[in-house]
Amino acid sequence: MVISALGGLLGGVVGALFVVGVTWVLKAGMDFVSAQVTWVLVVTPLVGLALTTLVLQGIGRSEESSAPRRAHAWRTFPPHAVRADITGEVVDTAGVEERFSWRLVPIRAIAIVATVGFGGAMGTEAPAAYLGVGAGACLGDRGRRWRALLRPAAVGGGAAGVAALMGIALVGTFYMLEIGRRHRAPFSAERVIAAVIGGLVGWGINMALGLDLIRLIVPEEPPSDLLQAVKTALFIGLLSGVITALAGAAIYQAKKWRAAPHIRLALGGLAAALTAVTLVIVAAPSAAVGPGGGSILWAENTGPLPPALLAVAVLRALATISAAAAGGCGGIFVPFLAIGDIGGRVFAPGLDVGKDLAGAAGAAGGIAGGYRLPLTAVAMVLGLGGPRVATLTCLAAVAVAALAGWAAGRTVDRVSKLPYLWKRRGRVSAAPERHHGAAAR
Repeated sequence: MVISALGGLLGGVVGALFVVGVTWVLKAGMDFVSAQVTWVLVVTPLVGLALTTLVLQGIGRSEESSAPRRAHAWRTFPPHAVRADITGEVVDTAGVEERFSWRLVPIRAIAIVATVGFGGAMGTEAPAAYLGVGAGACLGDRGRRWRALLRPAAVGGGAAGVAALMGIALVGTFYMLEIGRRHRAPFSAERVIAAVIGGLVGWGINMALGLDLIRLIVPEEPPSDLLQAVKTALFIGLLSGVITALAGAAIYQAKKWRAAPHIRLALGGLAAALTAVTLVIVAAPSAAVGPGGGSILWAENTGPLPPALLAVAVLRALATISAAAAGGCGGIFVPFLAIGDIGGRVFAPGLDVGKDLAGAAGAAGGIAGGYRLPLTAVAMVLGLGGPRVATLTCLAAVAVAALAGWAAGRTVDRVSKLPYLWKRRGRVSAAPERHHGAAAR
């Protein structure tokens, strides 16, 4: 436990500072792109996706095609690795962080800057977790004396990176613990201690430096009565959970798409360009760039009608799916925040609730339903604060969104398996006929 605490502290400090430095670069790039004319807003993310493909697929090599010598470890990927899937790297090494390929962090960091910093529709939370874990793993991989610190330093670094980005300690803690459960990493005392300390370190660095790396909506106006609160939680949680769950399933398939890199770039880039142009027409140029912050500002400042809000929520989901299909290297946590926020605002006029409450409930529901991180969503709601009734409403929306996202995900899985089941059924039904024909001959 002492080693876990020390590893979480050291990994948290190193990981958080590294993440803050890279995030500053990403934020500066997104701000610069957002200030350009419309055609630059559309073209620059495509240039970033092309650079990402060049870095990961052109400079990067596979162990199948080049000998994994130590001199080439910084650009040699494992066989069949999805090189842009940084979240998958964190998940696959959860509980066995000594297997984390921290030497690949520099080349992937360049790809992250090319995708996210150039205004691609992907988020900064997965880079924060990936870079934090990589910094912690690098710190612990200093020989036998440091080996015991590797796992807690990696967990603490990831938690600190996310906490420094979000400005909420428990969000970083629960993010690392929940995402580790996808690889069945246990909620052991060692991992919990490292994640808690890492989250506190990241939050402390955020407070000490006065960082404003990501904008979260705080619900200020609570529901007027119990019935209004129930309706808000039910409708907003259901919509945000279903939309983000369907988007999450599509993004997962897009990341695992085994097409050639140039085909992925061409088709995914074309889809991203068409989506961006549509967003410019339907909403505003600012809504077409970045992970979704500009679309939230558009929704806050212009007061659009519910059909326009729903259209923008769907288009933002398509933008992230397209970026992932093109080989973009980034996260989906922040895009889901934006999709859920805008989707929640669809019901604000009909439910007669404040737009801030609708946006906050939808954003939390997007994390619970689309990213399947309900505890992280709960931590975010509690960390944001606001009136007690508004907080309880957002927590109820998280529960509804989690159930709706689970149901939508199960439905998508069953539908996707239907062609295989029908094909298998056809082979089974044809087997007796073949057997009968052979016996007759």
